[in-house]
Amino acid sequence: MKLGWNRKYTTIAVYSLIVILLSMVFLSVLRNLTFVGQAISAALGVLMPIIYGFAIAYLLNPLMCFFERHLARSRLGSIRARRILAITLSYLLAGVLIAMFISIVVPQLISSITMLVSNVSVYINDTNRWINNLLLSIPPEIAGGNLVGRFAQVTEELINRFFYLLADSLPLLIGITSRFTSGVISFVLGIIISIYMLSGKETFFAQTKKFLYAFLPAPAVEQMVRISHRSNQIFSGFIIGKIVDSLIIGVLCYFGMLLLDMPYAMLISVIVGVTNVIPYFGPFIGAVPGFLIILTYGTMPAIIFLLFILVLQQFDGNILGPKILGNTLGISPFWVITAILVFGALFHVPGMFLGVPVFAVIYNIIRDLVNYLLRRKGLPDDTSVYRASGEGSQKPEQQQDP
Repeated sequence: MKLGWNRKYTTIAVYSLIVILLSMVFLSVLRNLTFVGQAISAALGVLMPIIYGFAIAYLLNPLMCFFERHLARSRLGSIRARRILAITLSYLLAGVLIAMFISIVVPQLISSITMLVSNVSVYINDTNRWINNLLLSIPPEIAGGNLVGRFAQVTEELINRFFYLLADSLPLLIGITSRFTSGVISFVLGIIISIYMLSGKETFFAQTKKFLYAFLPAPAVEQMVRISHRSNQIFSGFIIGKIVDSLIIGVLCYFGMLLLDMPYAMLISVIVGVTNVIPYFGPFIGAVPGFLIILTYGTMPAIIFLLFILVLQQFDGNILGPKILGNTLGISPFWVITAILVFGALFHVPGMFLGVPVFAVIYNIIRDLVNYLLRRKGLPDDTSVYRASGEGSQKPEQQQDP
């Protein structure tokens, strides 16, 4: 007896089997979240050199392309020779810039931190003296006892707990040192991997497209290529633009603090520049530690610093930032803040920075999908058509075929 296959029911059965298997995998993951988290952490630890290599290659790729274009105009050597020379020049320029930054910034940064640490005892004594004078100025009938004695007792208990905490944190410091050493090794390996990625990037792209065309329909692969191109524009424009913007803001903050004769100019400028890479919340995050550091020096300099940071961030948000970044994201400030909050809660500081371009990519994919589905139904994809006006929301008129 010959068994006949019904294509319709076979397809339904295959889809049902896939759904059941995915449901089983999902339930298994939920029941073993700790094990899954440990497995993901272990996998990331193994893949960290490759992640570093990809990040380095991605950041240096625009610089390599710049050198390649100028070398191609001069018709110097073969294509392979120009690629090798462009990679060499890119790493040399990046190394020179990093060396200049270290030689200029790091000594002043160490000097600022040393001065701050050496004055900690002075700041603590001044604070204790101020609190003691404040407590002594309170009338006994209001104070209800020896506040100075109680304050000294609480202070002693806090100091003892601090030293106990310091002793307990020694294993943590050893673990941090171990992770730092491992991170340095991974970074060095990442530099080597990034050289191979840059030298053979066309081959990697071709192999990826070949794999996709083998397993997916051609229109789906073409759509994925378009999405990848748009994602690359968003990521490269945002990351490189934000780094340049933050570098300029850090330099302006340093010279501005020097003109205002403020202490710890280099230390605070580095903090302001680094935190500025986080959209919207970065200026506030960077201003808080700077304000607290200068507050130990004096109240009026701290207030002047806050006013200076306010003016600087207004200049960055309204003039410098739009000039450098332009409209690379294509999303409203509401979605930017949402992306920072969500990805920051999930992935902490890296999420606050990378969450914005990731969300912009997701937003663009969803927008293109919605517009495509609307056009298939013959409906307009212009958002203004769907705004309620006058008598309330109305169904948009279908577009007429030409």
